[in-house]
Amino acid sequence: MASSERHPVTSQHQDSCRRTVHLLRKMRSDVSSLLESYAKKQGLDQTFNLDSVDGVPLADVEEWSEISDAERLRSNLQAYWAFQILLDQILEEQRTELTPADVAFHESIQSVMLQVSALAYQLEELMVTLKHNVPAKEVKSTKDCDEKGLFERKIRGMKVLQELAQWTVRSVRDLHQISKSVQASSIALENYCLAQPQEK
Repeated sequence: MASSERHPVTSQHQDSCRRTVHLLRKMRSDVSSLLESYAKKQGLDQTFNLDSVDGVPLADVEEWSEISDAERLRSNLQAYWAFQILLDQILEEQRTELTPADVAFHESIQSVMLQVSALAYQLEELMVTLKHNVPAKEVKSTKDCDEKGLFERKIRGMKVLQELAQWTVRSVRDLHQISKSVQASSIALENYCLAQPQEK
């Protein structure tokens, strides 16, 4: 009985995690290619220090192992929501000022944007499946970005792509950690349920 109660949610969670990890790995490859292409087209060196660029979600976090499953998912979802806005800004800048004639390049940015949107949707689904509260979506103003010079926009775009690549790595780690946590909880619950009749 306990086993049959456990399987639907666990199976749904596993399927969702598998799909999300598959998308993340595809995205990682596409973002790496886009970053290389971006740096070349903007005349930038990928080793350029971008620590001074702010307004981009950072993948690094202190005490990674101590974060709860809900916090992991919330951080990931909010980061990818932010990347949707940031990539849209990059695309607009490329179309209007930086590489207006390079349609193929614009399409590669748009392809990554669509993957980020799909990923955010899958993370929302996963949060619902695991009964975690989905945070409210915040739309940040882009006024400050519009006031930056061309060079600042170029390096900001590279920072966005670099951090997005880092997030795909962190997200895979986060999802593996969540899967382990869910499986451990499921086994503990099953063992508890199996033990109940023996105590009567």
